[in-house]
Amino acid sequence: MWHGDREARDTADLNTSRFAKAATALRSAGIQPIAVVYNDDFLEEVRGQLLILDAVQVWVNPIESGRNRSKLDQLLAEVAESGVLVNTNPKIILKMGTKQVLIDTKDMSWGTDVASYSSAEQLQTELPSRLQSGPRVLKQLRGHSGGGIWKVELGDDAIAVRLRHAQRGHIEEIVTFDDVVNRMRPYFEASGKMVDQAYQPRLTEGIIRVYMVETRVGGFGHQVINALYPSDSSSKPEEAPQPGPRLYFPPDEPEFQRLANLMETKWVGEMQKCLNISTAELPLLWDADFFLGPKDQDGNDTYVLCEINVSCVSPYPEWANPLIAETLLRRLQAEKPPA
Repeated sequence: MWHGDREARDTADLNTSRFAKAATALRSAGIQPIAVVYNDDFLEEVRGQLLILDAVQVWVNPIESGRNRSKLDQLLAEVAESGVLVNTNPKIILKMGTKQVLIDTKDMSWGTDVASYSSAEQLQTELPSRLQSGPRVLKQLRGHSGGGIWKVELGDDAIAVRLRHAQRGHIEEIVTFDDVVNRMRPYFEASGKMVDQAYQPRLTEGIIRVYMVETRVGGFGHQVINALYPSDSSSKPEEAPQPGPRLYFPPDEPEFQRLANLMETKWVGEMQKCLNISTAELPLLWDADFFLGPKDQDGNDTYVLCEINVSCVSPYPEWANPLIAETLLRRLQAEKPPA
C-alpha cells in the first residue's frame, strides 16, 4: 500500500512502481502481491480491498499531502483485528516509530542525553539550563524528512539564540528564546509532546541507516545529512546546503559489521524488552538511524540512535527483498498453519 490520488489508484501497476523488485521477490516465494493505493478520500473503497487480503505492507508517511495518518491508522487497526497481517500495526508504530523511542530506550547503550517536554511552558522553563552544556535538537513526536526537527544553540550574546530547521531549504536564524518557544507551540498542539536530544558533533560524518527485516539486517544506507551543520546565518534560503545522496550497501558490507552484530545480537532484543514488543509484532521492514558517537577506549566508533522509521521505509536496499519475502511467508504460515 502507498499513498496517491484517484488517478494513481486507477492506474496502479506493481510492475512499473518503485516496489517492482519487492513484488518479484514475493512472487518467487509463492506470494501474490497486489497494488493498494490509499487516500482518505476513498477510505471505504480501500477497506473493502484490504479485508480480503492475508497481509498488507504499508508505505505511507506520517504526513502525506498535508494530511496525517489518523484515519489510515484507525482503518489499519480495524483490519488487523479482523485477522489481516498489518505491517506495521499502528500500535507498534506508536511504540517504535515516534521520537518517544529515544526516551523509552535511553538507558540502552545506543541512548544519549535526551528529555521530553509536554508543553511549551515546560520547554520554556527547562530548555535554557540544558543549552548551557551545548546545542540541543528539538524533535516533533512524529514526522519525516526533517520536518519539525530544530537545532537550538545559544548565540553570541545574552538574548540571541541560533535556530535551524532541518527541513530542506532552511538556513540558520538568529532569534530570541521567546521566538523559539513560539515556533515550537504548534508541535505541542499537534501531539502534546516534543523530544529534546543533545546535538551530536559527528553529524558532519553522516548518518548510518540500518535496514531491518524483523530481527535481521537487510542492508545499510549512509548519507551525509547537512541540514543541521553549523552555518552562516547570513546565508539565503536558496543557498541552504543540500543533503548528499544516500549510498546503499548489502548486509555483509565489511564496514558496518560491528553495527550489524550489535543490532542482531544485542540491541533489537533489548529494545523489545524496553518497549514490550514480541518478535512476531516487530515490523516486517523497519530502519534505525544512527549518529556516530564518541570513539570508545579502543578507538572504535560508538553509535547514538537518531530515530526509528516504520511507517514508510522507502527506498531501501534491494538486498532486503528476498529476506522480506522469506519472513512474510513464515509469518503467514504461522498465522494460518496447514489444515
